[in-house]
Amino acid sequence: MFRHLLTLTWKRKSRNLMLSLEILLAFCIVFAVAAFGLRYWQLWGMPIGFESRDLWSVSLHVGDEEKTRIDAATYDSLRRGLAELPEVRGVSFASFEPYAGSTISTDLHRPGADGGKGRGVRVEMLDADDRLAGVLGLRVVEGRWFSELDNGSAEGGARPVVINRRMAAAMFPGERALGQVFTDKDGDQPTVSYRVAGVVDAYRPKGELSSPVNFVFTRFEAGRNDRDARTIILRVAPGTERAFEKRLNSRLKLIRNDWSYQITPLPALRTSVLKAQMVPLVVVGIIAGFMLLMVAFGLFGALWQNTTQRIPEIGLRRAVGASAAQIYRQIVAEQFMLSSVAIVLALALLVQLPLTQVLGESMNWTVFAAAAGLSMAVIYLLSLLCALYPGWRASRLSPTEALHHE
Repeated sequence: MFRHLLTLTWKRKSRNLMLSLEILLAFCIVFAVAAFGLRYWQLWGMPIGFESRDLWSVSLHVGDEEKTRIDAATYDSLRRGLAELPEVRGVSFASFEPYAGSTISTDLHRPGADGGKGRGVRVEMLDADDRLAGVLGLRVVEGRWFSELDNGSAEGGARPVVINRRMAAAMFPGERALGQVFTDKDGDQPTVSYRVAGVVDAYRPKGELSSPVNFVFTRFEAGRNDRDARTIILRVAPGTERAFEKRLNSRLKLIRNDWSYQITPLPALRTSVLKAQMVPLVVVGIIAGFMLLMVAFGLFGALWQNTTQRIPEIGLRRAVGASAAQIYRQIVAEQFMLSSVAIVLALALLVQLPLTQVLGESMNWTVFAAAAGLSMAVIYLLSLLCALYPGWRASRLSPTEALHHE
C-alpha cells in the first residue's frame, strides 16, 4: 500500500508541488509561534533571583544629573528617615530598580597568562549598597554580600563584586569563582580590576520573560563611585496600600524638599513590563492564525480539485473491487504522505537554527524539539481535517457515476 501511494505521489509530483509548499509554509508558521511561546514558557520557569512582591522604588531627580553629587550624609538621612516609617522593612540604594528596563553593559575580561585581555564576557552591571541583597531577597550561594569589611578595599586594588552563577560559569568555566579577578578596559580609560567576593544564585532584572544574562553587582560607596545611586528600593510590610505613596512622598520632601521623586510599586511595574513583553507574542499569534487559516482554505480547495480530477481513477478502483473505506483511507493517506514530505523538508531547514546558534539561547534544543513536535501535530491534524470531506465525497462515488464522469 505504501509503495503504491509513493508511486502515485511521484507521478503527480508537479501537481503536488504547490500543495507541499503550502504545507511547508504552514509548518514554518506554526513552528515560529510555537517556538516563541515555548521559549516564553521556558523563561517563565527559570528563577529570577529576587522577590518583587512588597517592593517599592523611588527615583531621585536632583536637578543637574551630571554636576550634582549626593554626599554620604544625605544618603544616611534618607535611609534613617525612611526606616522610621512603620510600613518600611528595609531600605537600599542602587543604580536602578528591577523591571526598570535600564541597562549598564560592558565587556569584562579575565586576564590571560601573557598579560593580554584574555577571555571576554558581555555582562550587565549594577551599583548596589550593602543592604540590597536583604531587601531584594537575593540568595548568596558562595562567599558573601558586600559589608563594612570591604571599606577601602577598592583603593589601589581590585573592587569587590558579587556575580550570578551564569557569570561565574561564563568567566571561570570549571573553576571556583570566589576570589577570582577580572578587568574592565574601556577605551583610553584606566583598567579597573574586580575581585569576586560572592556569587548569587540568579538575577534577571528585566523579569520573568527576559533572557538570562551575565550579571555583576559592584559595591556602591557614597562619594567613592564614579556615579551616584539615584534609586531607593524599599521592602515594605505585606499588604501595604497604594495610599502609602502620599506618606512616603511627604517624608522624602521633609528630607530634601528641593528634589522631585518618582514613586513606583514594583508589582505594578512588573505587570506593565509583562504586558509589554507579551505584545510581540500576541501580534505574531494573530498574524500566524490568519495565515494558517488562509493556508487551510487553500489546502482544502486543492484537495477538492485534486479529488474531482481523479474521479475516473477512483471509479476504476471501485469497479475492480475497492471498497468505499479503502478509497477513503487512500485519500487521507496520500495527504498524510504529502504532509510528511513537507515536514521533513521544513525540519531540514529549521534544524539549522539550533545547530548554528544564529538565534542564541532563544532557539535551544529543548525549544526546537518541543516546537517541532507541536507543529507536526498541528499540521497532521490540519491535513486530516482538510482531507476528511474530499475523502468522504470520493468514497461515496459509485463506479457507474465515476466512469461516466466528464
